[in-house]
Amino acid sequence: MMLENAVKLLKKYYGFESFKAGQKEIIENILLKNDVLAIMPTGGGKSLCYQIPAMLLEGTAVVISPLISLMKDQVDTLRQLGIAAAFINSSLPLGDLHHIMHEAAGNKYKLLYVAPERLDSESFIELINSITISMIAVDEAHCVSQWGHDFRPSYLKISELKNKSNNRPIVSAFTATATPSVKEDIINLIGLENHYEITTGFDRENLKFEVIKTNKKFPYVLKYAEENKGRSGIIYCLTRKLTDEVYERLLSAGHRAVKYHAGMNDTERSKNQDDFLYDNADIMVATNAFGMGIDKPDIRYVIHYNMPKNIESYYQESGRAGRDGEPSDCILLFSQSDIVMNNFLIESSDNTDIKLIEYEKLRDMTNYCNTDKCLRKHIISYFDKSYVKESCNNCSNCLSEIESTDITLESQKILSCIYRMEERFGMNAVIDVLKGSSSKRIKALKFDKLSTYGIMKEFDRDTLKDIISYLISDGFITISGDKYPVLGISPAGNAVLRGKHKVEIKKVINKTAPSDKNDITVYERDLFEELRLLRKEIADNLKVPPFVVFSDATLKEMCVKYPQNKDEMLKVSGVGEFKAEKYSDRFMAVIKSYIERNNINISRVHSLEEISLSQLRRFYLLI
Repeated sequence: MMLENAVKLLKKYYGFESFKAGQKEIIENILLKNDVLAIMPTGGGKSLCYQIPAMLLEGTAVVISPLISLMKDQVDTLRQLGIAAAFINSSLPLGDLHHIMHEAAGNKYKLLYVAPERLDSESFIELINSITISMIAVDEAHCVSQWGHDFRPSYLKISELKNKSNNRPIVSAFTATATPSVKEDIINLIGLENHYEITTGFDRENLKFEVIKTNKKFPYVLKYAEENKGRSGIIYCLTRKLTDEVYERLLSAGHRAVKYHAGMNDTERSKNQDDFLYDNADIMVATNAFGMGIDKPDIRYVIHYNMPKNIESYYQESGRAGRDGEPSDCILLFSQSDIVMNNFLIESSDNTDIKLIEYEKLRDMTNYCNTDKCLRKHIISYFDKSYVKESCNNCSNCLSEIESTDITLESQKILSCIYRMEERFGMNAVIDVLKGSSSKRIKALKFDKLSTYGIMKEFDRDTLKDIISYLISDGFITISGDKYPVLGISPAGNAVLRGKHKVEIKKVINKTAPSDKNDITVYERDLFEELRLLRKEIADNLKVPPFVVFSDATLKEMCVKYPQNKDEMLKVSGVGEFKAEKYSDRFMAVIKSYIERNNINISRVHSLEEISLSQLRRFYLLI
């Protein structure tokens, strides 16, 4: 019965007809009062798994959340659904804090979000002792392991919290990232007992992965930004300096861009983050300092301007795209300089053991950039060895043909040049010799007398850089890790020099146009923009991010179904009863006006109201 009630609440408040993978099992176990550890991908609907039980169980659910911004977004979203929720953290003025504490003591909230440090507060513990706690939910539970030992010791008090409450509440922990050691930490430190554990997988099919090998990165970014104006995106850069540079150039080109890195003051970072969150800016240019705690579901692309140092970072950062399930792009711009920069950063560490691990992870990341196999499989199998799909049909490799070119001779020439330069120089010097540069330095070093001088003068510098980059990433050429990287020859490279090993470079050809897989291929895009403007106006008045009002997916479905009354509006996915009552008249007014102005006959659509959205998509392709 309680599970049936959960399905009713899903439709009433959230506007969805069915649960996503794993949600039903998790909710069922919580309602049966079992502790839960759930490992779900970003965008997998973790929050809903504890929000719905919180509404069904007697008392208040305490949600431990690591970041202030994350709490606020969650509470804003719940309040827009008509669900009583509040948060307690250091951002609250004293008067607001007292008010919320008073309201909580009167059992006014179904969900109360708190920072882990609140567990050190005597007044909060008194509050816990005075009310009925229905459950404790630990959001971003990997922080128990990653921060609990060193940075956030308050996390260690979660197990004490459950023991101090009047009744032993259910404990549920949710994360998108959990290695075996992190899982063990979560279980032990939180004190999960006879828990139900579920992993719903790491794959997110709506994300399209792409690797672009280029030394001309900004022209690519500028072109992509022009083609995707009005869409939210993140551009990750490896350094603060590069972040500033890309941001300034995008701003100069007329784009609504903001930036974020640790070298900025708190006020500026906070303002830029809010501008991005509230759709006042389209593009966030940032280092990896940006993203934790940002749950903006309508990010349509994540571009990595540089290769990250490991696959874990890449997947976490790229996974910030498309959390609403809509098609989104994850693009990595790769060049040999990325390897050099990452090698330098690793070499800067004093810990030898860490260096070895980081170098191994960097090789895995480099292999991803150079593979001709399915990119999704490469990533997912890194986390899940049981992943068996060989092709996803939604990455640049699967959507393209791969051509192999024998570059053994070219490789031998390059390796020979490095050898004759005694493995003491960097890439630019090697290229100068290969191209037969007449610079004073080359002549002073008598490199113009080498047999390799000028033997590849017909190649342009970018092509030579690409070949050397490939030889580095495939392990034929080594790079020293000091300030001025020096090229060397590996044992595999020696085998190539001796003619014992063939070298082939893979090239992508006949590349398809970007895929809009799972998107509403033909919908009224002009109407969508009008609905977006209305959503922004409403959100600004409420002082909440636009996605809190309605998601992009919900707006797109309105542009397909053209709801004319509240009953029809309630059939749109993502429109629950509270939002229908609050917003439907304004959105329907825009829809009706659009229909009248464009003389649209929607009778055929309404005659097919029982068919699926996917069928409606096909229908629109035919008319």
